[in-house]
Amino acid sequence: MERLSRLADIPIRLEAAPADGGLGGGVTALLTELATLLERFAEAHEPAAIDLRSLPMGPQDRALLQRALGEGEVRATIDAEGLSTVRETRIGGVWWVEHRDRQGELIAELLEVTRVPAILASAPDEIALGGRALRQQIAATALAATAFTATAFAATATAAEAPFPPVRTLGVRAT
Repeated sequence: MERLSRLADIPIRLEAAPADGGLGGGVTALLTELATLLERFAEAHEPAAIDLRSLPMGPQDRALLQRALGEGEVRATIDAEGLSTVRETRIGGVWWVEHRDRQGELIAELLEVTRVPAILASAPDEIALGGRALRQQIAATALAATAFTATAFAATATAAEAPFPPVRTLGVRAT
């Protein structure tokens, strides 16, 4: 067995993306993995994610992957500790999710296999707080409306009485 003594002695083979517009081997492997994850999700409802930043992908591979997955109908931007973008792909259940820090630097890029990415779902405690806040708003609005109506009615009644003489009560005798 031959022993390599220097880094320069290690043979390296570079492969270019197919010139015919086909998918590169890495992109094909990634799409195959996505197909497996989609099948698993359809059967067992197990969401999954692939961290694109952990993969050795060049700009050409990224462009091929974006073209293969296409654009879906949904796009959302979340502004929390930096911007996050969630894009539905043309493939049902596959979402392209990017998270950036406050300076705009990309810190995570995922392909998520799920119905809806977790970042878009409201947490149960947020839902409960939302219900209470809405009830408080309704109560405050109802009180404000009642106070406004009573004040407006009193002002209208006073203004309406001013130009007219006082009302006299006439004695009416019923027969």
